[in-house]
Amino acid sequence: MSRLLVGVCLVLLLTACGPKQLEPDDSFVCDNCESWNEPQTPFRIYGNTWFVGTAGLSSILVETDEGLILFDGGLPQSAARIDANIRELGFDPLQLAAIFVSHAHFDHAGGVAALQRLTKASVYTSVEGAKTLSSGELQANDPQYLMGAENTRFPAISGVVTVGDGDVIAIGGVDIKAVYTPGHTPGGMTWAWESCALGGCYNVVYADSLTAVSADGYKFSGGPAAQQIIDSADAISLLDCDILLSPHPFFFGLQEKLQKLGDGNPFVNNVACSIYAENLLGWLERRLQSERGMSPLAVPDLDGG
Repeated sequence: MSRLLVGVCLVLLLTACGPKQLEPDDSFVCDNCESWNEPQTPFRIYGNTWFVGTAGLSSILVETDEGLILFDGGLPQSAARIDANIRELGFDPLQLAAIFVSHAHFDHAGGVAALQRLTKASVYTSVEGAKTLSSGELQANDPQYLMGAENTRFPAISGVVTVGDGDVIAIGGVDIKAVYTPGHTPGGMTWAWESCALGGCYNVVYADSLTAVSADGYKFSGGPAAQQIIDSADAISLLDCDILLSPHPFFFGLQEKLQKLGDGNPFVNNVACSIYAENLLGWLERRLQSERGMSPLAVPDLDGG
């Protein structure tokens, strides 16, 4: 083999082994996709915990001694933004060791398959959530299930790892506690961990959505979801919680808090989980009143939730 040919082969080999990254994929369409997927500059929340999601969908990065952890992957088209945000912070997405999913709807799990293919990360969720993640289709017991609906599907995820309620997953010195919080979906998960910096530690809670939203025709008053939301809200309110995060940044006031970053850390609030739980119980009560014909439902339009 000539030296020239050897050189060309080496160049091609090095190029193939170079940094991989995701390309944008805008093939998935939904009413709120464009606004949800607006770019958001990534930033540190506290200690080893960072926001790497979009303006309308949370994705949380945690640095550990044995790789990176990610919570939620947004829409299918969010994966490329999350990948770019991780790189912008100076981290290598290929060091992603685990992805934890809050609930298996297209707006939070849609980008997970692409991120998993890129990084080979393990994906964790509940037993019920794994059924949806593995198929990419909502189960019939999900309040947002609608037979034949195409816009609720998302890329299926292989090799999903299931965890039990109260289980703790230890990765690189960080203990992630799993808390079952069904209601918005049958497999909803809340995740909690401790984040430390400069000798101070805070309990971070990534509280799952508990909004009482559904497909047309579903009634919360006629099934188990209403009581599940009540029980799940109670579970979240009882957690040690200094920093509240959630799948939709709207629910923890992301943009308002970013305006206050110069005045200490606005994300620290040890009653935030209790307030979150109370607000969502209020949402449920308005939904039940609406089903009884007592008053109109007045809640923000979050579509997938």
